[in-house]
This record gives sequence, C-alpha cells and structure tokens, in this order.
Amino acid sequence: MKAVRYRPARELYKKLFGQRVQKISIDAGFTCPNRDGTLSTGGCTYCINSSFTPYYVSRQKSISSQLDEGIDFFAKKYKSWKYIAYFQAYTNTYAPLPVLKQKYQEALSHPDVIGIDISTRPDCVDEQKLDYLAELSKRTFVMIEYGVESTINKTLDRVNRAHTFEQAIWAITETARRGILQSAHLIIGLPGESRQDILSHAEKISLLPINILKLHQLQILRGTRMAKDFEQHSEDYKLWDIDQYVELMVDFLERLSPRIYIDRFTNESPKDMIIAPHWNGLKNFEITHKIEQRLAERHTWQGRLWKKSI
Repeated sequence: MKAVRYRPARELYKKLFGQRVQKISIDAGFTCPNRDGTLSTGGCTYCINSSFTPYYVSRQKSISSQLDEGIDFFAKKYKSWKYIAYFQAYTNTYAPLPVLKQKYQEALSHPDVIGIDISTRPDCVDEQKLDYLAELSKRTFVMIEYGVESTINKTLDRVNRAHTFEQAIWAITETARRGILQSAHLIIGLPGESRQDILSHAEKISLLPINILKLHQLQILRGTRMAKDFEQHSEDYKLWDIDQYVELMVDFLERLSPRIYIDRFTNESPKDMIIAPHWNGLKNFEITHKIEQRLAERHTWQGRLWKKSI
C-alpha cells in the first residue's frame, strides 16, 4: 500500500460523507468591497473570474439553474457522487444577512445538494453572519473558504486585497470558535515575496485553526492589472518552472502542520489567458503526482519540520 505523505482533503470529505463529493460552482451575483468603491476599486490585481469559472456558471441564471446544469455535467461522468453548492465567484458573504439566507437556502433546497461551501474575504464576515452559519452548520454541511492569499500585509496592499492578515486571523479564529469547518486560500509567488516569505506562510498558517488549505501558483493572466505590473516590474516576480515549484511545495509541506488537509497545490486557467508561467498544459493531478513522487524521493512528509511556535 502506498504511503500517504501528506493529508489530501478527499480524506476529510470521505470521513464526513463516506464517499467522494463534487463541488458545483455558482455565481450568486455578489461583488467585492475592493471593486465597488467601499474599500477600493478594480478588485485584486491578479483576478479575472472567467479564468476559473465553468461554462454553466452565470449570474444571469438562477442558483437552481446553475446547480441543475453543473450536476447534469458531472453526473454524466461520475456515478453516485454527492454535491456541494460552491458559492465561488467574488465575495459570497458581502450582502445583508437576509439576502445571504435567501441565496444559501435556495442552494440547499436543491434535492441533490447536501451542503454549501462559501468563498469569501476575511473582512466580510461579522459576529451576526458567523452566528447564523454556525446554527446552519448544525443542520447541514457548511464550509467557509477564506481568501487569505498572503500572510504579509505589504503584499496584500500591493495586490489591492484591501484587508490585512490580522483580519484573516480574527475571522478564522471566530469561525473555529463556533465550530464551523473552514479552509484558507493562499497564492504562491505573489510579487515581492521571497522563497523564505513563502515558507513562512506555512509556519504562520499552521498556527491558525483551519481545517483545509488550498494552494495555487501565481498565474499572470491577460486582462488583469497584474499583467501590466508584470510588464513594468518583472524583476519582482519569481515564476517557477515545474520542477522548481514541486521542490518548493515539498519544502512548504515539511513546515506545515500535519493536522491540516490539502485541497490542491495548483490551479488551471485557460491556456490562451496565461502570460506566465507556461507549464506545457500539465493538469493539476499530474503536478500533484510529481509532488507525491518528490516527497517519496526525499523520504519526507507533511509536518516533518513543523514547530508549534514561529
């Protein structure tokens, strides 16, 4: 039997549901406070939602219609999966609580949906919203996914996140205190960050009570403000080739708490949107396999160098 050298998130979902689950992405019509002028405008400099949005996702369609189309697509490929409504596009707690309740309940009323996963910013939850989600989580599956992106405030400011790492600490701590499952999202390779900065993300995130960590490499995409910044300040960007990134992920895993599950290591954007880096069309699962191989070659594992204090 092959030794598992890191904790894949599928193990947690199997423990919770007894089988594999599939997330069905939804655009529920939200925006972000760094888009609408509340905190800033233009959104995150790297963001273009069409880079990760499935064909059936559109705010012109109802939540129920998007779920119907997404489930129909996956049901043709896989049998007997359970489905989670994934509120993915933009900031999915950025509305008054009555609006959130209506949108979440529409998703949960779908007969094939067994829970919701809510992608949001750490500065867009409050005590009232978290109390509601805690109560909801007693009746159905609820996961909150926080876009942390970096543990360095200077980086967050540069990419126009318009929140701080301290706000992420507050949100994650309060979410855990209420017993709500949660994941954190980090982007590896944001401008100005060194290799040591990235490894320090693992140490800092390990101190927080998250259940799942989702990672992906920075991709410079056409049509983003980051594309212009990259053109003008390419020296601030470290874009790894495949082998370098695999080595970095092994080093990262060694410093990450062994209790944290890993959802993914990379992201796939449409090839025609990518300016850099180009990884010859390798799929997420292929890169994951390379990381697993390298862990075995180095005789190492998640948490080998982890310490409870920084």
